[in-house]
Amino acid sequence: MLFKDRRFAGQVLARELDAYANRPDVVVLGLPRGGVPVAFEVAKALNAPLDILVVRKLGVPEQKELAMGAIASGSVRIVNEYIISLMKISDEVIARVALQEERELERRERLYRANRPLRDLQGRTVILVDDGLATGATMWAAVAPVRKQQPAQIVIAVPVAALESCQKLETQVDKIVYVSTPSPFNSVGLWYEDFPQTTDEEVRDLLAKALEAQNFAPLPQ
Repeated sequence: MLFKDRRFAGQVLARELDAYANRPDVVVLGLPRGGVPVAFEVAKALNAPLDILVVRKLGVPEQKELAMGAIASGSVRIVNEYIISLMKISDEVIARVALQEERELERRERLYRANRPLRDLQGRTVILVDDGLATGATMWAAVAPVRKQQPAQIVIAVPVAALESCQKLETQVDKIVYVSTPSPFNSVGLWYEDFPQTTDEEVRDLLAKALEAQNFAPLPQ
């Protein structure tokens, strides 16, 4: 399936998540930046609160779309040993890329959250949303800090996914929901007609709109 854009993809994905609608225990977490427009539509359709979880992919130098790992809020870092071995990536390169991405993660945390902590997830059903699932490294890193909060259930939800990555992540969460698993997969952007980079301003605007719908805690001034 080819999606028009991220907002449309979120609306289609929400139909697959209808069982979670109007439930007081559900929280939707979007992965900035590209996952937030998708998550916004999901949260709106499910009548669920929206929050974000900042995660950064560790891209292979010269092939940044290829993930050799990822980092997430809460000092979480995971690496893809297969990619690192295949591409013969040194520890020094991994450390350099990780430092750069840690700085960007901290910048986004300040911009999107300031001093506001992630909402309490203990005992909740948490739906982690991104615009797609390629290697799965970013989502894998996102699961770790969520699990630390002892939610009742963790659900991964994406419009499009590589089937192999879904199979690997199945052991880490309670459920994976997707609309399409095309093969060959290649990249997330191939399955969207319009796939521009989501901006910081767009993320903040969507969070502000969620606040207006009383689905989001007040943004810091």
